[in-house]
Amino acid sequence: MNQLEAAVTALKTELTRARTDQQASAHMAQKADDRVAALEDEPATDGFQVGGTTFRIGGFVKMVGSATRYDDGAVPGGALGKEFYLPQQIPVGGRSSRDMIGHARQSRLFFETETVVGAKALKSHIEFDFGLATAPVGAQRATNPYTPTLRRAFFTYGDWLVGQEWTAFQNPALLPETTDYVGPMEGTVFVRQMVAQYRRPLGDGLSLTLSAENPQTETVTPAAADLVDHDNDRMPDLVAKLAYKGAGAEWHVAGLMRTLSVDDAGAGGRAMGWGVSGGARIDFGPQGRHDLRVLATYGRGIGRYLGLGAVADAVHDPGQAGRLGLAKNLSGYAAVKLGWTDGLRSTFMAGYHRAIYPSDFAVPGLADRTAYSFAGNLFWSPVKHLDLGIEYRHAQRDVVSGLSGQMDRLEMAAKYTF
Repeated sequence: MNQLEAAVTALKTELTRARTDQQASAHMAQKADDRVAALEDEPATDGFQVGGTTFRIGGFVKMVGSATRYDDGAVPGGALGKEFYLPQQIPVGGRSSRDMIGHARQSRLFFETETVVGAKALKSHIEFDFGLATAPVGAQRATNPYTPTLRRAFFTYGDWLVGQEWTAFQNPALLPETTDYVGPMEGTVFVRQMVAQYRRPLGDGLSLTLSAENPQTETVTPAAADLVDHDNDRMPDLVAKLAYKGAGAEWHVAGLMRTLSVDDAGAGGRAMGWGVSGGARIDFGPQGRHDLRVLATYGRGIGRYLGLGAVADAVHDPGQAGRLGLAKNLSGYAAVKLGWTDGLRSTFMAGYHRAIYPSDFAVPGLADRTAYSFAGNLFWSPVKHLDLGIEYRHAQRDVVSGLSGQMDRLEMAAKYTF
């Protein structure tokens, strides 16, 4: 009996210990689950939070040095064409000249915010650099000061974007890698402006963008090739774009409709302009290290959308009251990137633009008619976020009078992205 009683007592003790261990294990498991749930509830962010808003800061520091030879004239001091490729600033009809310059003006900084409002994220983006400000007189003499210039400033909510952003007529993701600001400038659409965009995903990588954008009419007169800005526009420029983005490829097709308007003391006029543009990027080769990028654009009265305003939208002759002579434009570029190794790559690119002016309007002799360029570069990234590049570019510009000018440029760049 004593042995039986001792055995029962030992069994009760073992059952109590087991029950206690089970409760402790359950408690620890619950605490672990709570910790996992807490981690899952924390917002994932690469920025920092203040209240319910996430802030991010980024950009890059970029240094550029170039040596240029102009066959037919000299570019004036402080001109943007000295610091990046602008086909419309290649001099024509003069003596050859040489130029060497170094700067850090293309360095860039941006700020982003993200706040959950309702069931959606309200986001904003503000971005600036120093690249498009006119250089102050004597800037290179001592301190090289440059004024910050606004690039992009917009907010998004759901499918809507409002603010200053790339035009929907453009796809900046197709621009090739280059030491230059843009590269094949004559062949690309290039505009940032005030927009109100609605972007609707259609599934399977497709999306549709509808955009109303800030209008601006640019003209030349028979007497002068300098572009004249007109602020008499009455309707926004309208853009529709169908785009696809998937693994290893993307493409887009965009259409532009605009109303050009000039009010010059009763000697102005109005006309309808339009344009179509399509481009693509296709990855190929081992690990998709190579890619092909192409863009083609055609239209009437869309000069300011091409090549950073390379040509006018129209010819305005006060003697032909009520009429504008719209210029037709054909432009495009192609670029091939070859990834030699994970950190070494080259891009070879070529661009072309042609303006066709109306035959019943007199056109100034220095108005741009054609421009083309080709370039090749070599980039090396010794460590993450650091890019070192060297590039050679040859370009030519032809004007209506028959004069032409050529440019050869050797350029080096170093960029640290943060």
